Amino acid sequence: MNSSRSPYRRAAPWLAIAPALLLLVFFIWPLAGIVVRGASGAAFAALFANPAIAPVLWFTTWQALASTLLTLLAALPVTHILARYQFAGRRLLLALVSTAFVLPTVVVGAAFLALLPPAWHRTAWAIIAAHVYFNTAVVVRVVGGRWEQLHPHLADAARTLGASPLHILRTITLPLLRPALGAACAVVFLFCFTSYGVVRMLGGPARSTIETEIYLRAVQLDDLGGATALSVLQLVVLALLMGWWLRSAAARHNPSGAVFTQVRRPRTAAQFAAVYGIAALTAAAVVAPLLALLLRSLRVGGTLSTAGWRAVFMPGLSSVVHTPLAAVLTSLQFALVVSICATLLGLAAASAIAYGSRRLALLDAFVMLPLAASAVTLGLGMLITFDKAPLNLRAAWIITPLAHTLIALPLVVRMLLPVVRAVPQGAREAAAVLGAAPWRVWLSIDRPLVVRAALAAAAFAFAVSLGEFGASSFLTRRTTATLPVEIARLLARPGDLVQAQGFVLASLLVLLTVSAIAAVDGLRPERLTI
Repeated sequence: MNSSRSPYRRAAPWLAIAPALLLLVFFIWPLAGIVVRGASGAAFAALFANPAIAPVLWFTTWQALASTLLTLLAALPVTHILARYQFAGRRLLLALVSTAFVLPTVVVGAAFLALLPPAWHRTAWAIIAAHVYFNTAVVVRVVGGRWEQLHPHLADAARTLGASPLHILRTITLPLLRPALGAACAVVFLFCFTSYGVVRMLGGPARSTIETEIYLRAVQLDDLGGATALSVLQLVVLALLMGWWLRSAAARHNPSGAVFTQVRRPRTAAQFAAVYGIAALTAAAVVAPLLALLLRSLRVGGTLSTAGWRAVFMPGLSSVVHTPLAAVLTSLQFALVVSICATLLGLAAASAIAYGSRRLALLDAFVMLPLAASAVTLGLGMLITFDKAPLNLRAAWIITPLAHTLIALPLVVRMLLPVVRAVPQGAREAAAVLGAAPWRVWLSIDRPLVVRAALAAAAFAFAVSLGEFGASSFLTRRTTATLPVEIARLLARPGDLVQAQGFVLASLLVLLTVSAIAAVDGLRPERLTI
């Protein structure tokens, strides 16, 4: 859009002020504090002199590599059938795979605690299995989109020349998919390297990653120097990974220049058996942990019982001081605040980027910065920055919604910006020629077209806040514990009834998250008309 003709050009700089201030005060300032405290030579020397750090760095790296490799191996069969075949239940299978990715990590950890035998608890393989479950959708989305574009006649021609399926895969399919595979591996490795909720739930003292070690040192060992040094080290690694991701993302956009999207029905008995067999196994793998989670919430003392559910919803029966129901209400309140704040700030940022001059386009990159830091690092930065004047927010309830808003803001902007840019400029110009003031032009032209996307963004921000665990672990107090924090606390305590309440809360969080994501899909605008 030519911003020089926009009736909102003068308003664009004002719209950028609020989101820019939020990022400067509550993201840049805390991260700068971490860098100042942790980037010194003395801090790094003390960190690497600690014999407990080397095993943490090694475990973080090798489990992320193993998780990435196994995710790729597990996801490629289902990616293949979704990209190349049309079959009954295809949309349902895609929805199931996507649902596993949008679940909060603390829920995935709780689900695998319920599913796996006790001998697997607190093991590296439990963590890797949960990472594979969570990240399969990344491969399906990133690689599947490119796989759909590969012309089937390439494989057909090779097959007529006598090439075996393995030879076709090695010489045709994989070389064409290499950029997408690289991009998917970069994202999966990033998620596994910075995994916090899964490792916190399924790991133990001997299964600590950089993320959980930061929490351990800052909250339990009172070693802020070690925590900040680890955070700086992680920021460097994340910067390198983000650079790799950006290069891979640029390369994977169909480098051949040919676009061909067609899915075919299975033709032979072997194809039919493979497609439906893979679909059934994948669907069972997605549903099994969630069913195990629900069943575990209904078991107390080895027998089926609703005592856990009654203890959550009837506080007088609860055996804990801070009732689980309070965590549900707190999370809902925080999520409502975050959905409103993130949507308003995201709409302001998206409008400033779309309406303003090229200089305001820099705001687009600026609002994406929270994606370059983990939530644990953000929580630690806010904890050590806002515990004294001029902003002493450490004990204030608003600090947790502020962190959640920062985490949700980049995603909200990405949802709203294409919609704001797609509003027809000619309609705005026509309204302006007829004498409408800019605010009236926006109310009559933009608002009807943007409102559905804004509601979808609000529902998505709501879901992000509900499931956020990393920053909340640092910022919440016992009286303001959120659902993920309360789930982790209950499942770490002994007692059948106490743990049953943790599984009940995890089941409730699944229901709330899936409902919010379903609202996002239902409100997503398919096209703009005027």
